[in-house]
This record gives sequence, C-alpha cells and structure tokens, in this order.
Amino acid sequence: MSMSFIFPGQGSQFIGMGRELADNYGEARAVFQEIDESLSQDLSKIMFEGSEDDLNLTENTQPALMAVSMAVVRVLESQGIDIAQSCKFVAGHSLGEYSALTAAGTFSIADTARLLKLRGQSMQKAVPVGVGSMAAILGLEFEDVINIAKEAAGDDVCQGANDNSVGQVVVSGSKAAVERAVALATEKGAKRAVILPVSAPFHCALMQPAADAMAEALAETTMNAPVVPVVSNVTAKAETDPDTIRNLLVDQVTGMVRWRESVLWMGAQGVTEMVELGAGKVLSGLARRIDKEISCQSVGTPEQIEALITKLKG
Repeated sequence: MSMSFIFPGQGSQFIGMGRELADNYGEARAVFQEIDESLSQDLSKIMFEGSEDDLNLTENTQPALMAVSMAVVRVLESQGIDIAQSCKFVAGHSLGEYSALTAAGTFSIADTARLLKLRGQSMQKAVPVGVGSMAAILGLEFEDVINIAKEAAGDDVCQGANDNSVGQVVVSGSKAAVERAVALATEKGAKRAVILPVSAPFHCALMQPAADAMAEALAETTMNAPVVPVVSNVTAKAETDPDTIRNLLVDQVTGMVRWRESVLWMGAQGVTEMVELGAGKVLSGLARRIDKEISCQSVGTPEQIEALITKLKG
C-alpha cells in the first residue's frame, strides 16, 4: 500500500462545491446537514448557491472545504473503503490538516466544523483588515525567499508562510514589510511576486491571538489517536500522538506550512500515489511539481469517486 490521501486548504473553494455530491449520495447530504447543525448556520446553502463574498469569508471557507472533503470520505467508507487500509498517510494543507485528522478519526465532524469556524474567526480578528498582507514569490529558491523575508521585515513581521512547491513560497506579515519583500524579490530575479487577495496574514507571528484561541478550544476537544499517521504541516513528518498533534495544531497557526517537504517526506517513505479528496485540484498539482515520481489525482465528483472505488477494490 503506497497511497496517501491529501486534503485541500483555502483557495480551493468555489460556489457549487459539494452540490453534486449531495444530489448523488445520502452520506454526503448527512455530512452537510451535520455541519449545518453543529454551526447553527446554513453553510451548505452558501457552498451550493451563495455569494463568493460569503464563501470566501475565512470563517465559512474553512469548515466548507472540510465539509466537501469529509463528504467524499464518508461516501468512500459507505462503499466499503476503509481509510486506514487504503492509505499509508493522510495530510492536508493548513485547514486541510483538520480534514485529514477528521478522516483519520481524531476529531468528530461536528467538533472539526466548530474548531474551523473558530479558527477562521480568530484568524480574522487577530489582525485588523488592511494591517497585514501575504504575497506569493515564484521562481526563487526557498532559502532565498526566507532571507528576503528576514531582510524585508525590519522592525515589522515578515516570514515564510507556505512552502508550497519548488519555486512557490508565500510570505506573510505586516503590509509594509510584505510590500518590501515583493520589491526585493522582484529585484533578485523572481519570476513573479504578487500580493495575494487574502483577508489576513495567515501563518505568521501576527496570528498569535488566534493560536491562543485555538489552544483553548483544542484543550477542550476530544481527540483520538488517528487510525492512519497524519503528516503535520509544522514537522513535515508523520505524527500519531494526540497530545503532540494538539500542540502542533496550535503552532500551525503562526508557523509555516511545510507542504513541499511533507510531499518529499511521504515520497521518501515509499508513497507512489497521492489522491486529493475534496474540492479542486490545487494540491495534486503542487505534488506533481514537487515529486515527479508520485502519480496524483483529485477526487471530488461522483465520477471520480466511482473510479477510485473501482480502483481500490480491484
């Protein structure tokens, strides 16, 4: 068995996501209903037919992406696919790590929805709109971008937020510092350096109030050992101990998402195939660029689900 299931993060959302799953599978409808009830909010309506502005509010985006991923997982399970038997590891990008943990049985769906709603709210609240910023730096080596961030920071905050793929690193921090980083990166030969349309500077020290809020919430949430090891964004290797995972989820709020290293680590452990469960195909695209030896696919539609079931049962 040499497969990993991977779970998308923010940026993979689109209006209409999950609707085809709800139309075709009772298990998917049950997931969406459970999440709507746990949040006392018609989140599925925002996902299926809402406005992009509402879906893109991070407190909605985070539980919504998890909802679609878990709908896919529950459909697979209903067809006799055992997550623990089918893959060697699970991993997710930022909020996707919560989806991975839920798929691995660490959290209940209702608890994850509440945790992600809070995570979104507290990340948004941590920094007033317009004070922070994030930028994608394309075409430079990871170390070079980290040095640019340090140089740009000055007395402000600017640090690596996502090491997404070879030559794709996102920096995060105070608006002025991130703008300096973009100018520096351009000067040093980046192919592109662009400010991202995000509402808060995720994964940097400015998010400390959100990390504190998550520490408090996670301390009160029941956590089981995952049935399959979860590759942590913070350590870029597999973790199985619930207390360690809890601490890493707190660190993850201010820490860098080490996605490139996570994919390389899984490849080094013998993973030959990555299957992205949920909305979009961002992570399978990144994984392809990181490790050419790993075959990647995204599974988010009924056709893709049926094809995966046939393959896993074959």
